[in-house]
This record gives sequence, structure tokens and C-alpha cells, in this order.
Amino acid sequence: MSDSATTVNNLGVAMFTVASQDDAIDFYTGKLGWELRGDQAFGEDGSMRWVEVAPPGSGARLALNPPMRDEPGGSTIGVESVDVLGEHRHLREIGGIDVDEEPMRTPGAPLMFGLRDPDGNNIYVVESPEVRD
Repeated sequence: MSDSATTVNNLGVAMFTVASQDDAIDFYTGKLGWELRGDQAFGEDGSMRWVEVAPPGSGARLALNPPMRDEPGGSTIGVESVDVLGEHRHLREIGGIDVDEEPMRTPGAPLMFGLRDPDGNNIYVVESPEVRD
């Protein structure tokens, strides 16, 4: 393998730090409508959990991890939508979600808006490339 080659071929899992894995599962599956893709014990004594959620149909997953250091939160991911305005309207109607008041319309950037999970992790809903002008 050359110095510039890599065996990495996919962005499969992003990771957020959360205060409570159970509360995070409730938020992502109950509020955002994502799927629970995995929840299994691991470690030598089985006392840790590997939890993954994802939007329906997504190949990439989001791992929800307990704090390893001080505090949870502060990470950012972007997810794509073919209907950013519809998704924004839907999430605002649900209530109980810290979502931007209006989508961002910045010249040269795709239409997008942000929301925060209860631990302060950032999720940006970005217009999918196939529907951008």
C-alpha cells in the first residue's frame, strides 16, 4: 500500500456523547422518527452498551455513547433531506425539539437548518445534492 492509499471506503458511523443512552434513544426514535439499529452490551463484563440509530434507509449510523470525560454534547453531524422546508415544518410542529426558527438561505450553500438534541449535540438537515438548484 502506498503512503497516500487508504483502506477506508465508507463513512459508516458518527458518534455523539449523550448523558443517557435511553433518553437519547427516546429522542431520536420518538421525536425524530429514526430507527434503532443496535443496542447491545459489550466489554469484558458486559456493562457497556453500543447503541446506534439512523434515519430510515440510511447506510450511515449515529452511535450514542455515554460520556468518557466531563460532559456530553457539542458534536455536529449533517443529514440530508429532499424536502428541507417540509422537514423543518414537521419538526417545529412536533414541539419539544430545539430547532432553528427558520432554515438558513445562504448564497453558495445548500438550504439547511439546525437542531439540537437534549445533550447539545448539533444536527444540520441539509438539502440533498439531487434537489439543489
